[in-house]
Amino acid sequence: MTRTFAASLVLLAALSGCVSIGAKPPGTLLSLTPEAEPAAGASSSGTLADATVVLEPAAAAPVSVLRIPVQINAANVAYIKGTQWVERPSRAFQHLIAETLRARGKGLVVEADRNTSGTRVGGRLLAMGFDVPTHSAVVRFDAMKWLPDGKIETRRFESTVSGVDPEPDEIGPALNRAANKVAGEIADWVG
Repeated sequence: MTRTFAASLVLLAALSGCVSIGAKPPGTLLSLTPEAEPAAGASSSGTLADATVVLEPAAAAPVSVLRIPVQINAANVAYIKGTQWVERPSRAFQHLIAETLRARGKGLVVEADRNTSGTRVGGRLLAMGFDVPTHSAVVRFDAMKWLPDGKIETRRFESTVSGVDPEPDEIGPALNRAANKVAGEIADWVG
């Protein structure tokens, strides 16, 4: 039995060099972190009808993947090598908007994947990447706000951080700053 076990270990070790499970992970994973967060222990309560509901935005094709888009010109997009998002950019942006609203004391704020009652905030994430012609990190979002009385409002938000190289150690912090600026403007707009 010991011989069989030893032979199995040798065979397993030999096979481990031949088999690769999954893709090689990127060198850097990016996420969005809020510049302001609610204090520990902060709470709010109410009903869903009274809440501000942050929906996951739809995303334009270049930002609907985990890779970081590089807008080369009006018609060409590439992606930065060696880095990607930890989660879908639209989901990360949803979390950032919700955290920003909570930090600003906007009452009960919940995140949902479907339309619900109450004030709803959503929209379409158009850009969250690097623009070659301007050497900028760009976040562009077409927001929609559905009010309980049936009124709908829309507004485009955009923030750029200039002087950035398309390297993970520069683009990550620049995109985080741009996304936080847009999330802050959305929080002001939601009221």
